[in-house]
Amino acid sequence: MNQTSTSLTKALKILLTVAFLLLFAGIAGATELDHVVDVQKYNRAIHIMAMLLAGFGFLMVFVKKYGRSAVTATYLLVSVAIPLYILKDSLGILGGSGSEIDSLILAEFAAASLLICAGAPLGRLKMGQYIFLGLLFIPCYVFNEWLLLGNGFGLIPSGAFVDTGGSIVIHAFGAIFGLGVIMTMTTKEEIDLPVEADFTSDRFSLLGSMILWLFWPSFCAALVAPEAVPHTAINVILALSGATLATYFASISLRGKISAADIANAALAGGVAIGSVCDLASFPQAFIVGILAGALSTFGFAVLQSKVENLLKGIDTCGVMNLHGMPGLLGGLSAIFIVDGLNKGSQITGIGITIVVAALGGFVVGKIVAMLGRKKLSYDDIDEFEL
Repeated sequence: MNQTSTSLTKALKILLTVAFLLLFAGIAGATELDHVVDVQKYNRAIHIMAMLLAGFGFLMVFVKKYGRSAVTATYLLVSVAIPLYILKDSLGILGGSGSEIDSLILAEFAAASLLICAGAPLGRLKMGQYIFLGLLFIPCYVFNEWLLLGNGFGLIPSGAFVDTGGSIVIHAFGAIFGLGVIMTMTTKEEIDLPVEADFTSDRFSLLGSMILWLFWPSFCAALVAPEAVPHTAINVILALSGATLATYFASISLRGKISAADIANAALAGGVAIGSVCDLASFPQAFIVGILAGALSTFGFAVLQSKVENLLKGIDTCGVMNLHGMPGLLGGLSAIFIVDGLNKGSQITGIGITIVVAALGGFVVGKIVAMLGRKKLSYDDIDEFEL
């Protein structure tokens, strides 16, 4: 009896030891896997940073006498947005991301939306006003993000709003916010002042566009599950390709010749539009979304922009409504037709909330920023830079 008891005790100890080792190995393996995933996310985060600084920075130097200011404003806006969003996240205000690398990526998304917004009044703000714009924009962005993705006020159930790559939360919000700003930040003199480009500024703008095109798959795939990254990246490339082809044909059809502004901007519209469903669409669906976005964006630049500016009594310098606003809304609405089992009411509600929050927020923030005065010479570096 004693021998049997001793044998059972030894066997039990061995089983417990093996179970403990297996459990520890599982935890260690899971931790190691988490580290690998975080490193992969870091790589995509650095791609996004290249988009923010080199991509957006060069894209916005198309105004021929405003290159120094455009690049400097890009630096300042990114440097305001990222620390402010990470501070919000670390304090747990309106929810938190859960990990440091996710917090950085979400902060970069906020910075991208801010740069989109700043593209509307570009050239008509003093350098300090860009900083102030960033300080006021980020809380509005965070609030809208919380309403759509964080079950804010219980308006939209968690996970019911589909917007993986930010067609609505990032692009449409930033563009519509920017339109609200220009309604109060454009003087009568500036309405009649041409926004001039030249050979050199167009080339730099096209370079910025190519950088954005190159890294856009990382932008959309930044936070998707590891197994979904390849499909997401291919979808984005297909959408960008569709938009680029559509832009070429639409530009020739509408203008008679190719417009550098169309190629630099509308060719990117596929990346904007596919964002909402970048991980869920099929390859043909992604390509079609890109074609529709490129054609819509080119039509916006060639036909609609002057009409919208007359309606708003404001100048959209970078045409953000054409590149980010309309294609972003197209992307959000495309989810209704592409995603099986989607809560269509929540999707439409989220889009409506974004439009209202962005338009009202932009209008109020524009009023506040305008109190800081006006730039002496619009679209010119000379009043703030040593030349």
